[in-house]
Amino acid sequence: MKQTAQRPVFLNLLQIRLPLGGVLSILHRISGVLLVLAIPVFVYFLQLLSGGESSFSHAQELLQSVPGKILTSLIIWVLIQHSISGIRHLMMDLDYGYNKQVARKTATAAFAVSLLLIILSGVLIWL
Repeated sequence: MKQTAQRPVFLNLLQIRLPLGGVLSILHRISGVLLVLAIPVFVYFLQLLSGGESSFSHAQELLQSVPGKILTSLIIWVLIQHSISGIRHLMMDLDYGYNKQVARKTATAAFAVSLLLIILSGVLIWL
């Protein structure tokens, strides 16, 4: 009987080094899940904003508080990351970026653009 190669018993996922495109793809999936989980927050604030003058001022107070700014920053980060990663994935669907060098460049560009937009939005929120 022929003996087969043994598989690893323990696979340490923290030691696996993904390429930048793989990390970007995982962040795209995580940000998509977080966007779905943020839908109730969006609905709640839409309800507050359309409920009249007192509800609008209450929503303003919530958004200008520190937890509100943290939540707003998180949601904007998720929107930016998901949008930029999604544009890159759509470009790959159109057969642009399957080359190894181009894929690395687009992943680096996606990270750079999203980081720049996140920093800009953070400055605008926290000032």
